[in-house]
Amino acid sequence: MKNEFPKGFLWGGATAANQIEGGWQEGGKGVSTADMMLAGTRTMPRHFSKEIKLNEYYPSHNAVDFYHHYKGDIALMAEMGFKVFRLSIAWSRIYPKGVEKEPNEEGLKFYDDVFDELKKYDMEPMVTISHYEYPYHLTETINCWESREMIDYYVKFATTVLIRYKDKVKYWLPINEINALTLSTSCFIGCGMINGDETEVMNMKMDRNKHFQALHYALVASSKVVKLGKQINPEFMFGTMIASIMYYPYSCNPKDVLLAQKKNREIDYFSADIQVRGEYPTYSERMLEEMGIKIEMINQDVIDLREGTVDMFTFSYYFTACITKQKEFEKASGNMITEGNVNPYLETSQWGWQIDPDGLRWTLNELYDRYRIPMIIVENGLGAYDKLEEDGSVHDSYRIEYMQKHIAAMKEAIKDGADLIGYTCWGCIDLISASTGEMDKRYGMIYVDVNNVGEGSFKRYRKDSFYWYKKVIESNGENLEAE
Repeated sequence: MKNEFPKGFLWGGATAANQIEGGWQEGGKGVSTADMMLAGTRTMPRHFSKEIKLNEYYPSHNAVDFYHHYKGDIALMAEMGFKVFRLSIAWSRIYPKGVEKEPNEEGLKFYDDVFDELKKYDMEPMVTISHYEYPYHLTETINCWESREMIDYYVKFATTVLIRYKDKVKYWLPINEINALTLSTSCFIGCGMINGDETEVMNMKMDRNKHFQALHYALVASSKVVKLGKQINPEFMFGTMIASIMYYPYSCNPKDVLLAQKKNREIDYFSADIQVRGEYPTYSERMLEEMGIKIEMINQDVIDLREGTVDMFTFSYYFTACITKQKEFEKASGNMITEGNVNPYLETSQWGWQIDPDGLRWTLNELYDRYRIPMIIVENGLGAYDKLEEDGSVHDSYRIEYMQKHIAAMKEAIKDGADLIGYTCWGCIDLISASTGEMDKRYGMIYVDVNNVGEGSFKRYRKDSFYWYKKVIESNGENLEAE
C-alpha cells in the first residue's frame, strides 16, 4: 500500500498572468479581455466595459506587478522550496490583437526571462497557454470562441509559444478550466464572448447552444495543440484543466442520486472525457438532445479530438456541491457554481464557499478510477481576509488549517491508489480575484501590500503559511504540523 507522497512530487503554487502581471501597456502588450474588467466586491457584481473609462479602476492593469517583481517573487517561491510554478502566458503580450502575422518579440523575451529565472532555482514551469484572457480585438471582431475562426488564432498563438519554449517548459495546460465555458458565469471571463449590452461579468444571460459550440471549438483547438506539441517536443506533458465541481446527491432519494450523476457528467466529465478519451462520450447524445443543443462538427474535428488526447488529468478543486430535486433548500455559492445546494455538514469560507477536504479525496479517487492517468491538483486554496501587522507578519492560521486538511486528504487518496504527482496551491502569492477583482480575498503565502483600488507599496511579506508550507515541502508532505 502506498503511504507517502512519491519521490519527486511536484510541490508548488499557481497563478494567472491577468491576476498577477500588470504591465498592461508595457513591452508591446495589447489590450486583453481581462483588461476591460472593472473591480467589484463580494456584494457588488464585477462588470466590464467595452471601452476603457477614465477614472475607473481596472485591477489587471497593475495587478500585483509581477511584471516588474518576478525575480524577487520567484526567489521567495524558491525559498519555500517550490519544485514547480504554474503560470500563464498573456496572449495579448505575444499577439497584441491576436491577428498579427508575427509575434511581439518583447513579449516573448519577457517569458524567456521568467523561465530562465525559474531554471536558476531548478523550478519547473507549468504553463497554462490561455487562462481567462484573450486579445480584446478578437472579442470585438469575432466574439472569440463563438467563431470557428478562433481555433486557428489560438493554434497559431499556442504553436508560437510551444516552439519558442520547447527547451524550457515541459508541462503544458492548453486552456484553463475548459469545462467552465458552458456556464453563464464564464461567458465573458472564460469565453471572451459578449452578449448584447450585458456587462455583469459573472451573471450574463446565455445561449446554451452557443456556449456548447464554443466549448467544442476550444476542445478541438486544444487537441490540435496537443498533437502539434508532441511533434515539436515528444517530451512535452499536456494536461486537462478542469474546474472540478463534483456533486453529491442531497439525499438517498434515487431522483437526487440520478440528478447528481447527471450534473457530474455535464459539468465535470463531459469535457474531460473528450480530452482524455478523444471522443464525445456515449451519454452525450441524450444529454445534448435534452438540453436542446446541436453541435456543428466537421469530420476533421473528430480526427483532431482522437489524435490530441492529454497525458495528465490536471484540475482545480475548491469545494464540492450537492443537489436535490427538492426546491426548499438554500442555494450554495462558489466559483463558477450555477446550480447546487448548501451541504449542512460543511463549514464555509468568508466568501461563502463550502470547505470539503474529504471531498478532495473522493474526487481524486473518482477521477483516477475513471481515467487512470497521472493527476495534478493545479488549483486549491482559501480566499480570506489577511491582516498585515506592524512588524510585517501575517498570522493566517485559517489558511494553514485549510491546507493541512486538504493535503492530508491527498495523502489518503494516494494510499487509496490514486496516482497523484503534484500540487500547485492557488495564489501562492496574493493576486486579484478573477470573479470580483478584489485584493481583500487573499490566497497567497506571500502578502502583497496593495488594496482593492490598487494603492499600496507593492512590498512583499512572508505569511505564517509561508514558513509552514516550506516545512511541508521539505518533508515531502510528512510534516503538516503548525507551530
